[in-house]
Amino acid sequence: MVESLEQTQAAILDAPEVAIIDDSVEESVGIDEYAISSYGLDFDVEGIVRRYNRGDIVIPEFQRKYVWRMSQASRFVESLLLGLPVPGIFLYREDDTRELTVIDGQQRILTLHFFYEGVLENGRLFQLSNLASKFDGQTYKDLEIEDRRKLDDSVIHATIVRQEKPEDDGSSKFSIFERLNTGGTNLHPQEIRSAIYSGPFCEVLVKMNKNESWRKLFGKPNKRKRDEELILRFLALFHNSENYRPSMTRFLNEFMLAKRNLEDSKLLEMENVFNRTTTTILKKIGDDAFKPQKSINAAVLDAIMVGVATRLKMGEINGGLVSQYKELLENPEFDNSISVGTSQGERVRQRIMLAVKAFADAE
Repeated sequence: MVESLEQTQAAILDAPEVAIIDDSVEESVGIDEYAISSYGLDFDVEGIVRRYNRGDIVIPEFQRKYVWRMSQASRFVESLLLGLPVPGIFLYREDDTRELTVIDGQQRILTLHFFYEGVLENGRLFQLSNLASKFDGQTYKDLEIEDRRKLDDSVIHATIVRQEKPEDDGSSKFSIFERLNTGGTNLHPQEIRSAIYSGPFCEVLVKMNKNESWRKLFGKPNKRKRDEELILRFLALFHNSENYRPSMTRFLNEFMLAKRNLEDSKLLEMENVFNRTTTTILKKIGDDAFKPQKSINAAVLDAIMVGVATRLKMGEINGGLVSQYKELLENPEFDNSISVGTSQGERVRQRIMLAVKAFADAE
């Protein structure tokens, strides 16, 4: 019985999340020395809301969930109305656009935005509650004109940082986000990349991650964007493996930053390479191609993907790839390169070279 696309997608979504073997997630990323400038700036509340509404202050995608309870939000607004001090916010200034990216303070900014709008994200009326002051039960529009002006003019201190050196690469932003804004949960590198390197390339990665062949090869979508990261890893090694230097995290950061605003024709070319490669692997090798031992092996995945993609540059593959695939997995050198220290420069280049060689003569 042939499954419909809808049945296939439903089966993938219902399946347990796939395990991934990847020792590069434990690697030492290395520490750069930066020249970071910072300065303080006092924003009035109305100015913060206005800047957020027009997009001058940007909350990264992974931070958009609003988690404050109504009692927390009400007490924060009440503190401003009573003239009490409130914690400051932490922003990163983008040199090219001059946007201010929120590193810390998203709940406070969203609270003010919702209060001025009059409704919360879920459509519920934003009415101050559980307060002992006269403001209990009031919305922004209910406030007396003097109180509204006091709130509008209330000051929130912002610390604004920017990278001075190295110039133009913005690499410090990844480290700053990783260290300062985990929200109690350690963010996976691709979650951070999706926020700080957002743009056309990031959008194409999301689109590629929905490819039907890829979903059959990988399995259930990963909540922490590990599947998107493996797509990025394939593209980075396919296009730039000769310049790979550890760590893998740094290598992927640099590639994603460099391709962030790639033109449409180049993005389409990347997408076509990815789609063609995954379709060929699924058809010629099978849906366990990246799972030599039940779990997905990230090092096997990047090598097989790059090897097959390189062969496809010479034309379609008419025969099967199973024999070449099996011989590659049985090669002691290849096995060594996918087993331990898989993000070391020598092992990355070795397994890519062996995979390219293995599939080069495919008919």
